[in-house]
Amino acid sequence: MDKREAHEAFFSFLKQGYRITPQRFEILDFALDFDKHFKAEELFVKMQNSGSKVSRATVYNTLELLVQCELLSRRVFEHNITMYESNFQRKQHDHIICEECGKIWEFVEPEIQEIVNKVGEKFNLEPHSYVFNIYAKCKNPENCKEKTSV
Repeated sequence: MDKREAHEAFFSFLKQGYRITPQRFEILDFALDFDKHFKAEELFVKMQNSGSKVSRATVYNTLELLVQCELLSRRVFEHNITMYESNFQRKQHDHIICEECGKIWEFVEPEIQEIVNKVGEKFNLEPHSYVFNIYAKCKNPENCKEKTSV
């Protein structure tokens, strides 16, 4: 899916009863440009620093619409910290989060997907998504030197 297709998918979603505004598509573009997990406030600040006049409320509300539209995923990490990540050109993946520095590593382990499918079959359900996070601490304190925010 390229950005044009993402715009078309969002446009089709919004036509189901939401206002179609240039600001919402501006937020979509900024969100898709993030190559890592981001907080709503980080996106808002990035947009403000780029000269955008979009309001904080519009950013927060539009992020929720983008999650409903499945262009973004909402991830709730330890301490109820909500972050977003693009589903744009990304495969299913899981996370390891350092409890000390907040760094997030993404990984793909096909066996996890197999387990999800197996559990779905056992209960006669078709899983459409899942969340798998591992919380850990860096074995080497040097890895935590540069504290990052989750």
